Amino acid sequence: MSTDDNSMLVEPAGKFRIYLGAAAGVGKTVAMLDEGLRRLNRGTDVAIGFVESHDRPFTQKRTEGLEVISRKSVTYKGKRFEELDLDAIIKRRPEVVLVDELAHTNVPGSGHNAKRWQDVLEILDAGISVITTVNIQHVESLADAVETMTGAKVKERVPDWVVRRADQIELVDSSPEQLRRRLLHGNIYPTDKVSTALTHFFRHENLSALRDLSLRFMADETEEEMLNYIGRLKSQGQWETTERIIVAVTGIPGSDQILHRAARIAARFRSELRVVHVTHDEETSKPMERNLESLKELASDLGTHWVELRGDDVARTLVQYALDERITQIVIGSTFRSRWAEMTSGSINKRLMRDAAKYGIDVHIIARREPIFEDVSPDDGANG
Repeated sequence: MSTDDNSMLVEPAGKFRIYLGAAAGVGKTVAMLDEGLRRLNRGTDVAIGFVESHDRPFTQKRTEGLEVISRKSVTYKGKRFEELDLDAIIKRRPEVVLVDELAHTNVPGSGHNAKRWQDVLEILDAGISVITTVNIQHVESLADAVETMTGAKVKERVPDWVVRRADQIELVDSSPEQLRRRLLHGNIYPTDKVSTALTHFFRHENLSALRDLSLRFMADETEEEMLNYIGRLKSQGQWETTERIIVAVTGIPGSDQILHRAARIAARFRSELRVVHVTHDEETSKPMERNLESLKELASDLGTHWVELRGDDVARTLVQYALDERITQIVIGSTFRSRWAEMTSGSINKRLMRDAAKYGIDVHIIARREPIFEDVSPDDGANG
């Protein structure tokens, strides 16, 4: 008998399996569904008790081929919600049930348990194996510390003993860079939430620390050891963004060079980078529009976030945005405007440097490889 044949005879390891992640979007739900499909193909009776796809097509496709136990529909404060149907799962009695989001708080009136983890314990007590998912910040002993460091409220929590009760915990790992790219491409949150997520919970330093915390949890570090680790990060300032960097760009040729240089500067500081374009009332030429579209694609490839601002005074608009977003460094491209143009309308770069200096914001001027003289309006050549 081959090794593959032997593997089909192996019983599932343990009755309670958890897929643990550092943050939303690492792939916990997909990993859980894949595990369910593998067991189904080995002849195990597997059903979905509750899976939250968040309308992600990739996740929804993974549910194909798996039986879905009907959910319980509940009306609360005039709105309709769907919750896990504990009675239906126990009545159906599959060998293995897939239950997403262990830390979820049940809608009042959906059952006698306030938390989904309580439902899971009842399912386990009924002799049904459970595969579930949870993020590290929802572990009770770590939630307050993570909340303080990230500035994000952690409402959903699971007691440590529930997580530690699992027969098997598997970490679904993803690098901070990969998670931020998924976020930018709309694979985690809706588009209108991406900007806030990038500058708050999904900051690089937050994701790095949460990833480290997940690895330490998997290594069976004690609660005290993990809290000490968080304390060290706080004292070293690693949970605060030491540098916040933007690069101002326009559609003139050479702006891609400026963007690449800014990305390298941000990488040295391990900081996120935002690409800012300031629009105004002057008409933009077709070549510049094409250049801007190319820049947007480049910004996406580099894992940065594109910001569109409007303002007739480019320097003032950039400085105001920097103040609002606590930006510490601004990267811009050098200009090749004539002496006459600078005398009549002033140098935007000089005004930007003067205004930024008032607030302690550093300005980096990156030299362009080729001078740009033609068809550039005063504002178009100033900020990138």
